[in-house]
Order: sequence, then structure tokens, then C-alpha cells
Amino acid sequence: MSNNVIVEREKGLVELERRITELREASAAQPLDMSTEIAALEAKYQAILREFFGTLTPWQKVHMARHPARPTSLDYISRFDRFDELHGDRHYRDDPSIVGGFAFLRSRAVMVIGQQRGRDTRENLRRNFGMPAPEGYRKTSRLARLAARLKLPIVTFVDTKGADPGISSEEHAQSEAIATCLQTFATARVPIVAAIIGEGGSGGALALAIADRVLMLEHSTYSVASPEGCAAILWSDASKAEEAAARLKLTADDLRRFGVVDEIIAEPLGGAHRDAEAVVTRTLDAIDRSLTRLNAESPERLLDQRYQKYRRLGEWRAESLAPTGTAQ
Repeated sequence: MSNNVIVEREKGLVELERRITELREASAAQPLDMSTEIAALEAKYQAILREFFGTLTPWQKVHMARHPARPTSLDYISRFDRFDELHGDRHYRDDPSIVGGFAFLRSRAVMVIGQQRGRDTRENLRRNFGMPAPEGYRKTSRLARLAARLKLPIVTFVDTKGADPGISSEEHAQSEAIATCLQTFATARVPIVAAIIGEGGSGGALALAIADRVLMLEHSTYSVASPEGCAAILWSDASKAEEAAARLKLTADDLRRFGVVDEIIAEPLGGAHRDAEAVVTRTLDAIDRSLTRLNAESPERLLDQRYQKYRRLGEWRAESLAPTGTAQ
């Protein structure tokens, strides 16, 4: 199921939604009982939703995470009680693909930072399709250090295909900028909560995802490489992306099982965009609960637990060895 197929299927659902709305309006405007017809259409609508989206493969979830209508970082940040954006990396320029600043979440002062992609071609070009340049990661590091100095919790929203791979970014030390982000988040003496809300691609996503609690939306993805990139590397054939998606174990369920993700946030059938307001509220509630729990810890304990959390990832466990002298 490609993105185009998902959109095509949704067109049929939109038409059915329109028909249900029309019947409800007609029933309210005149003394006709259309409850039976409306109930039948609603039942059909739910059945189609379950058929199309009840069980998604990893490759289908990749396309769901890339859906053009999926809520972006600013959709979440706009629901904070207040947000005052800060700009620039204090070295070269401001990177619009990273949005960050002071905010209030449930009356709690925080520093919020998110990767922002566009809704249309013009905005995507301005935001570089949500792929941060080194200046974006340096802005992220600056804001994280400022939060630590002011003793403010940090909230991040992860949604990127990966860091910008252009020549200019390489010339401006992309790898160093990402590494500095990793170091800054790893050593910040304040609570950190990261939410993976769309694509979590490679080091470009990891740069904002070193956290005490990592939350992940049900149909988001998080991996060391995109399925297309992985297929090109392993088999020199990008058309094997679907197989790569299955092997990468990039879904929320896989990552929760591995301990990479701490909590999965449920999405409605058809993806977060089908009820964005509810998903945003549910996500902010989960972030608030996590911050409440983390605020009870001392800075020293936060750092120790964060260190242990990432040391455990990929931990090697040897199976029991056969007795000495036994053939192996």
C-alpha cells in the first residue's frame, strides 16, 4: 500500500463521510426518520476502516508515518498553553526545519523543540522537508543548554526522514553538529521527554531523541535508515524497500519490545490525521505525566538512569554454555 494508494482509499472514505453528513443534515431539516440509513452507512464506514487500516504491515506504517496530513510538530506545540519561539544558532543562521522555544505545558514551564516539515510544496521547501541542516542541530543544542541552565524540562518532537545530506551541510560539519546534540542531551541535568510523531530517520532523529522517556505514536517509525536506503545498501535495489521495512523492526511495537521506546500512544483507525485533535491531546497528556514522574527525581539520578537506559540498548546476553567436554 503506497502513499498514493492510501490517499486513493481515503478519497472513498471522504465521499462516504460526506454522504453521512448530508443525510444527518437532511434528517434534521425535515420530519423524515433517516436513522436506519444513517446507521447502515456508519456501519459500512467502520467496516471499511477496519478492512483498510485494521492491520498494517511495517511498510504500510512507513507510508502512514509519511502521510501529508499527519499532525506536525507545530500542531502539537500550538496546543501548549504558551509558546515563545527562539531563532538562530548564534553561529551562522536560523534553520526553519527546527522549531523551538520557551513554552508552558499544563502550566509547567518547559523548553520545547521539534522538527517541522511542510504541508505544501512552498512550506516544504522553506522547511527543507523537515531535514535539519547543521544550523538546526546547533540551534537545538543551544536551546537544550539554555534549558539546563534555567532548570527547565525539555520536550522534543521527532519527525524527520533524516539530517540534510547536502554538500553544504557536510561542509558545515553535519556530523559534528549531531554529535554535539547527542552529548548535550545525554548530559543535561533536567528531565527530557521525546515524542516520535512521524518518521524517525537515522541520526537526524536520534539527535533529538536522547531522553529519559521516549514516547512513540502507534503508526510512527524509528530506524537507523529509511527502508529505501537500507534496501539500496544491502541489496543495491531500492525496490526491496518493503522487505527492508520488515527487517528493520522500525514499528512502535517492535521498538517497545526492544526497550528503545517507553510508551506507545494509540492512534485512531486510519492514522493520527483522522482525529488529530484527540491524538494531540493524548500525546500532550502522556508528556505531562512523564514530566510529573521525572520531576520527582534528582539531577544525579536522572543522569544515572539515562546512562543506564542507553547502555542497556543492544545489550549482549550469552546463552548458557554446554558443559566442558560436551560437543558444541
